[in-house]
Amino acid sequence: MIVGIAADHGGFELKQIIKDYLGELNHEVVDFGAFELDKLDDYPDFIIPLSEAVAKGTAERGIAICGSGVGAAIVSNKIAGVRSSLITDHFSAHQGVEDDNMNLICLGGRITGFAVAKELVKAFLEAKYSGGEKYQRRLDKIEALEKR
Repeated sequence: MIVGIAADHGGFELKQIIKDYLGELNHEVVDFGAFELDKLDDYPDFIIPLSEAVAKGTAERGIAICGSGVGAAIVSNKIAGVRSSLITDHFSAHQGVEDDNMNLICLGGRITGFAVAKELVKAFLEAKYSGGEKYQRRLDKIEALEKR
Protein backbone atom coordinates (compact mmCIF):
# COMPACT_ATOMS: atom_id res chain seq x y z
CA MET A 1 0.00 0.00 0.00
CA ILE A 2 1.20 3.54 -0.69
CA VAL A 3 1.01 5.42 2.62
CA GLY A 4 1.64 9.13 2.96
CA ILE A 5 2.94 10.55 6.21
CA ALA A 6 3.45 14.09 7.49
CA ALA A 7 4.18 15.84 10.76
CA ASP A 8 5.19 19.15 12.20
CA HIS A 9 7.69 19.58 15.05
CA GLY A 10 5.17 18.24 17.57
CA GLY A 11 4.92 14.95 15.72
CA PHE A 12 8.39 14.80 14.19
CA GLU A 13 9.83 12.10 16.48
CA LEU A 14 6.75 9.88 16.19
CA LYS A 15 6.73 10.33 12.40
CA GLN A 16 10.27 8.98 12.16
CA ILE A 17 9.31 5.91 14.22
CA ILE A 18 6.11 5.26 12.25
CA LYS A 19 7.89 5.79 8.94
CA ASP A 20 10.39 3.05 9.84
CA TYR A 21 7.55 0.83 11.06
CA LEU A 22 5.70 1.24 7.76
CA GLY A 23 8.81 -0.01 6.00
CA GLU A 24 8.87 -3.06 8.28
CA LEU A 25 5.26 -3.72 7.24
CA ASN A 26 6.35 -3.51 3.57
CA HIS A 27 4.36 -0.40 2.72
CA GLU A 28 5.62 2.19 0.25
CA VAL A 29 6.02 5.43 2.19
CA VAL A 30 5.70 8.93 0.78
CA ASP A 31 7.03 11.48 3.28
CA PHE A 32 5.51 14.97 3.05
CA GLY A 33 7.76 16.39 5.79
CA ALA A 34 8.81 17.87 8.03
CA PHE A 35 12.27 16.71 7.08
CA GLU A 36 14.01 18.36 10.02
CA LEU A 37 12.99 19.38 13.50
CA ASP A 38 12.00 23.05 13.38
CA LYS A 39 10.05 24.26 16.39
CA LEU A 40 8.67 27.17 14.35
CA ASP A 41 7.11 25.13 11.54
CA ASP A 42 3.34 24.97 10.97
CA TYR A 43 1.40 21.71 10.61
CA PRO A 44 -0.77 22.92 7.67
CA ASP A 45 2.37 23.21 5.52
CA PHE A 46 2.82 19.42 5.70
CA ILE A 47 -0.68 18.09 6.36
CA ILE A 48 -2.31 19.89 3.41
CA PRO A 49 -0.07 18.29 0.73
CA LEU A 50 -0.52 14.90 2.41
CA SER A 51 -4.29 15.34 2.47
CA GLU A 52 -4.37 16.40 -1.17
CA ALA A 53 -2.43 13.26 -2.13
CA VAL A 54 -4.91 11.09 -0.23
CA ALA A 55 -7.86 12.89 -1.85
CA LYS A 56 -6.35 12.38 -5.32
CA GLY A 57 -5.50 8.75 -4.60
CA THR A 58 -1.75 9.10 -5.11
CA ALA A 59 -1.50 7.94 -1.49
CA GLU A 60 -3.97 5.20 -0.59
CA ARG A 61 -3.97 6.14 3.10
CA GLY A 62 -2.43 8.91 5.14
CA ILE A 63 -0.97 9.42 8.59
CA ALA A 64 -0.88 12.98 9.93
CA ILE A 65 0.87 13.83 13.19
CA CYS A 66 1.05 17.04 15.16
CA GLY A 67 1.48 17.63 18.88
CA SER A 68 -2.05 16.70 19.91
CA GLY A 69 -3.41 15.43 16.58
CA VAL A 70 -6.24 17.94 16.78
CA GLY A 71 -4.82 20.47 14.33
CA ALA A 72 -3.94 17.69 11.88
CA ALA A 73 -7.55 16.45 12.03
CA ILE A 74 -8.98 19.91 11.52
CA VAL A 75 -6.88 20.83 8.50
CA SER A 76 -7.02 17.40 6.83
CA ASN A 77 -10.81 17.38 6.92
CA LYS A 78 -10.87 20.70 5.03
CA ILE A 79 -9.75 18.81 1.90
CA ALA A 80 -12.68 17.32 -0.03
CA GLY A 81 -12.36 13.56 -0.23
CA VAL A 82 -10.43 13.18 3.00
CA ARG A 83 -12.10 11.42 5.89
CA SER A 84 -9.86 11.72 8.92
CA SER A 85 -10.05 11.62 12.66
CA LEU A 86 -7.83 11.92 15.69
CA ILE A 87 -7.45 8.31 16.81
CA THR A 88 -6.45 7.28 20.34
CA ASP A 89 -7.87 3.75 20.61
CA HIS A 90 -7.65 0.47 18.72
CA PHE A 91 -11.39 0.11 18.04
CA SER A 92 -11.70 3.51 16.37
CA ALA A 93 -8.57 2.89 14.29
CA HIS A 94 -10.24 0.02 12.43
CA GLN A 95 -13.91 0.94 12.85
CA GLY A 96 -13.31 4.34 11.28
CA VAL A 97 -12.25 2.57 8.09
CA GLU A 98 -14.83 -0.22 8.23
CA ASP A 99 -17.86 2.02 8.74
CA ASP A 100 -16.78 5.51 7.68
CA ASN A 101 -14.16 4.73 5.01
CA MET A 102 -11.60 6.81 6.92
CA ASN A 103 -8.57 7.29 4.71
CA LEU A 104 -6.33 9.37 6.95
CA ILE A 105 -5.47 8.83 10.60
CA CYS A 106 -4.36 11.64 12.88
CA LEU A 107 -2.11 11.02 15.85
CA GLY A 108 -0.78 13.20 18.64
CA GLY A 109 2.98 13.06 18.84
CA ARG A 110 2.93 14.41 22.39
CA ILE A 111 0.10 12.19 23.65
CA THR A 112 0.50 8.84 21.88
CA GLY A 113 3.17 6.39 23.00
CA PHE A 114 5.28 4.77 20.31
CA ALA A 115 3.99 1.21 20.88
CA VAL A 116 0.37 2.37 20.94
CA ALA A 117 0.91 4.44 17.78
CA LYS A 118 2.23 1.37 15.97
CA GLU A 119 -0.82 -0.64 17.07
CA LEU A 120 -3.19 2.10 15.89
CA VAL A 121 -1.46 2.44 12.52
CA LYS A 122 -1.48 -1.32 11.94
CA ALA A 123 -5.19 -1.57 12.76
CA PHE A 124 -5.93 1.38 10.48
CA LEU A 125 -3.96 -0.01 7.55
CA GLU A 126 -5.32 -3.55 7.84
CA ALA A 127 -8.96 -2.43 8.01
CA LYS A 128 -11.22 -2.52 4.95
CA TYR A 129 -14.34 -0.47 4.25
CA SER A 130 -17.40 -2.69 4.64
CA GLY A 131 -19.47 -0.89 2.00
CA GLY A 132 -22.66 -1.58 3.93
CA GLU A 133 -25.77 0.20 2.65
CA LYS A 134 -26.23 2.44 5.70
CA TYR A 135 -22.52 3.37 5.70
CA GLN A 136 -22.52 4.22 2.02
CA ARG A 137 -25.69 6.26 2.42
CA ARG A 138 -23.94 8.34 5.07
CA LEU A 139 -20.83 8.78 2.95
CA ASP A 140 -22.96 9.90 0.02
CA LYS A 141 -24.37 12.66 2.24
CA ILE A 142 -20.86 13.77 3.18
CA GLU A 143 -19.77 13.82 -0.48
CA ALA A 144 -22.87 15.89 -1.36
CA LEU A 145 -21.93 18.35 1.38
CA GLU A 146 -18.40 18.64 0.00
CA LYS A 147 -19.82 19.58 -3.42
CA ARG A 148 -21.98 22.44 -2.07
